[in-house]
Amino acid sequence: MFSKACEYGIKAAIFIAINSYENRRVSPKAIAQEINSPQAFTAKILQELVRNNIVNSVKGAYGGFEIEQTNIKNIKLSQIVKAIDGDKIYNGCGLGLEKCDETHPCPVHDKFKDIRDNLKYMLEHTSLDELAMSIQAGESFFKT
Repeated sequence: MFSKACEYGIKAAIFIAINSYENRRVSPKAIAQEINSPQAFTAKILQELVRNNIVNSVKGAYGGFEIEQTNIKNIKLSQIVKAIDGDKIYNGCGLGLEKCDETHPCPVHDKFKDIRDNLKYMLEHTSLDELAMSIQAGESFFKT
């Protein structure tokens, strides 16, 4: 459903949030290792997250990536998805057709529209804090 870049972006943001709660900045290398992503690819994803004001990049000997603790609760998954994949997940055709809308629907248009609407609601109402806390509590995992 999400692109591989978006999946990595979500996992990277969660990992950065967890470390930010511990007042630790994390290096691109550490992030790539944690989320099992190629380091160069991870760096590009992190650039997008910085460009979209989701994470902060600090240069220097004690640098790395962080999120201000007060912002973690305000960051919604929809912001990460939009930063990496844009909004095509909300508008795209379930069968990948170029033209698919209410006046020219594909065979799954109406059913897929409901799924997209539910997904949009979930992404807009799920905070990075909620996911980070779930992992810290051992209630969920993003590593196998």
